[in-house]
Amino acid sequence: MGLAELSLIALAVAVVVGIVRNVNVGPLSLAISLVIGYYIGGVKIKDLIAGYPVNVFLMLAGITYLFAIANINGTLAKLTNFAVRGVRGNIALLPIVLFIVAFALSSLGPGAITICAMMAAPCMLLASKAKIPAFLMAVMVANGTQAGNMSPIAVAGVIVKGLAQKMNLPDWSFILWMNSLVYFFAIGIGAYLLFGGLKLWKRSGPADASAVMKVDAEPFTSQQYLTLAGIAVLVLGVIFFKVDIGFFGFLIGTVLILLKAADEEKVFKAMPWGAIMMVTGVTVLISLMGKIGGMALFADIMAKQSTPYTVTLVAGFWSGLISAYASTIGVILPAFVPMAPDLLAKIGAPSSDLLALLSSIILSGHVTDVSPLSTLGAIFIANAAEDQDKKKLFRNLLIWGLVMTPVGAVICWFLFTVLGIP
Repeated sequence: MGLAELSLIALAVAVVVGIVRNVNVGPLSLAISLVIGYYIGGVKIKDLIAGYPVNVFLMLAGITYLFAIANINGTLAKLTNFAVRGVRGNIALLPIVLFIVAFALSSLGPGAITICAMMAAPCMLLASKAKIPAFLMAVMVANGTQAGNMSPIAVAGVIVKGLAQKMNLPDWSFILWMNSLVYFFAIGIGAYLLFGGLKLWKRSGPADASAVMKVDAEPFTSQQYLTLAGIAVLVLGVIFFKVDIGFFGFLIGTVLILLKAADEEKVFKAMPWGAIMMVTGVTVLISLMGKIGGMALFADIMAKQSTPYTVTLVAGFWSGLISAYASTIGVILPAFVPMAPDLLAKIGAPSSDLLALLSSIILSGHVTDVSPLSTLGAIFIANAAEDQDKKKLFRNLLIWGLVMTPVGAVICWFLFTVLGIP
């Protein structure tokens, strides 16, 4: 067995061990990289270190530092509450409004996991009080966060941008974000129509308003206004002045800490260090696989199943299937994104198809994250209200995750290959 085969098996082992033993796959990947790369393959330590994505680390740390401040001081929660009050008791609009709120907050930078963690408890309680199906509420909010996950300043968007920079690809951040919005909006509308949204219109009215109108919506504090201003400056800087997201996030966050917008100790504790280590650690293993032929072998296997017309379908299916049991940002993005150009070359597809392939990989991977075996689904089950059947919710979310593996890939293939979007 050659090093290429060994590295591919090692990646699979890292994913399986991470799932079965519930350990962070990032440090595990670093350990495997040392054993296979240095002790077996003779790769120098400095070459292993060179595979560590410093740019991704700085971008993730900077953006999560800023949004940990916004979460700690209640800015994000208050934005949600004001949006919920805006439906004025129209229960049928509530899942749709919360989808939009989740999209907006996720797009601002925190990403799907953070926003789901913040919104799950109040949203599931609202669903209980307003008699909205728990499954419908969970799917709408989770897909809303996923719709914003590819924003140029959101966590997943930052990861892909960092990988793209390393691969010398164009900056497709805005296009990927818009593709994500279209994709998840279509899925959200489908879920709303299929799982009880239309029935809500038959009883929406003043009698159902109390559960919604009781949501706390006190005015913003001075610290929260400062935080909103800081986020606005970040967004404007990224869009119009092409500032570095990570460094600029640290700059704005530091100013907010000096202005006492939040407790710095709590902010550091709230940052998702585990997720940051997961993404960067796996990237080191993927980089090693690129050096010793593992990624080329992976591309060969997928190329045998694909044609230029079906590659988005095949890659999307495998991305979704693996993501249903593993982390999208920790495994799918670092493994599949760098492989995409090689895959196209092996099947003779033009390089102009790369954006469509990346869109399919990214979105198919994200759409299955509402599975209870992934983080987002688990968050909603953990925050279900007392009168909501957790076993039924688990079953429904599991079915959703499994069904969306082929369905999500087909939708991507239809949008990006058949219709030619983007």
